[in-house]
Amino acid sequence: MLNFCELVFSRTLRRKEPNMRFDNLLADRTSAMDVNVIREILKVVSQPGMISLAGGIPSPESFPMDIIPELASIVIDKYASMAFQYDPTEGFGPLREILVEYLRQKGIKSDKEEVLVASGSQGVLDAIGKILISKGDKVAVEAPTYLGALQAFTPYEPEYVRLDTDNDGLIPASLEKALDIGGIKFIYLVPTFQNPTGRTIPIERRREIAAIITKYSALLIEDDPYSSLRYRGTDIPTLKSMAPDNTVYVSTLSKVFAPGLRIGFCAAPELIRKWLVIVKQGTDLHSSTFNQALAAEYISGGFLARQMPKIINLYRPKQEAMLSALEKYFPPDFKWSRPEGGMFLWVEGPEGFNMENLNHKTMQKNVAFVPGKYFYTSCGEGIETMRLNYTMTDEETIDRAVRILAEVIEQER
Repeated sequence: MLNFCELVFSRTLRRKEPNMRFDNLLADRTSAMDVNVIREILKVVSQPGMISLAGGIPSPESFPMDIIPELASIVIDKYASMAFQYDPTEGFGPLREILVEYLRQKGIKSDKEEVLVASGSQGVLDAIGKILISKGDKVAVEAPTYLGALQAFTPYEPEYVRLDTDNDGLIPASLEKALDIGGIKFIYLVPTFQNPTGRTIPIERRREIAAIITKYSALLIEDDPYSSLRYRGTDIPTLKSMAPDNTVYVSTLSKVFAPGLRIGFCAAPELIRKWLVIVKQGTDLHSSTFNQALAAEYISGGFLARQMPKIINLYRPKQEAMLSALEKYFPPDFKWSRPEGGMFLWVEGPEGFNMENLNHKTMQKNVAFVPGKYFYTSCGEGIETMRLNYTMTDEETIDRAVRILAEVIEQER
């Protein structure tokens, strides 16, 4: 039998308060927030039978599931209770030491104190917004740019400055023009296999960009989640390696280990680094110690080096299948990127062609993609573009999906 207090509590739970509203309690900044459009699309396309070219997520086949038990056993034997304890905000010491060597292989000179670990690179981007952006500050971004970065920065109410791009990514003259006008708080770029376009800024332009940001004493956020996913060609030096004092380098192990572990990291100039730590202390104290220990052993034990060829061999034929299908089925007045790696292709239709309308029609035929307009900061821009992902689908299905896209395009025209 319930006692008096339990009875009152149970009745309180059952009772519905009419017209209970909390709108007036929300902070002003929530007016600038919105759901992640891509994640909302993924909810819709997760139904059985749907072919999704919309996601930007790694294939589960790329995860090193066969070695996870061994890694967990190594971590428990090696670190014991340390792997389950609170840890410094900056990150798990052994992982930070290993990341110094990991970064050195990318031409980035750093020491353990310069490296910070976060809950995914998204955690770094949000912290950057929190410490750098005041309402009305100007933030320079590529057109198009990564939607997740816009979601991280927008609640702090910046004014976005559009940077022009072409098939080789950011046009340096556009960056210099923006900096010459003045007032830019920082620049955000994804230089290698960019999300959403797959484009990579060539080395000549990188040298120009590095010279420009050094000349103007500008701060650059270099977001680099995809550079390890190279299927052809040769690696290109990071902007961080060319302008170390002006660059915050941000990366992640989500694409080469497992995204659910949420291991992101950055190497930042001293003052920025100090404030990123302070922000993280207030956000989550520190990222999962156990997950960081797994990552440390994954890299130091040579598991990552052995896994990368498997990931490359998994994704390369998928990308080739999509490029081949686009060439085979798409109309001649459509153009698309031909990246040497990464997870995305970018398609541009003729001016005025509405890709959002197309997506509604193709979803009725069980094929989905992401309309490109969501990657722009200017309303109305990018209406004729789409982002296609190939990592989550097999080659035969990719061919069929692209053929269906082409058929619906012809019907719409």
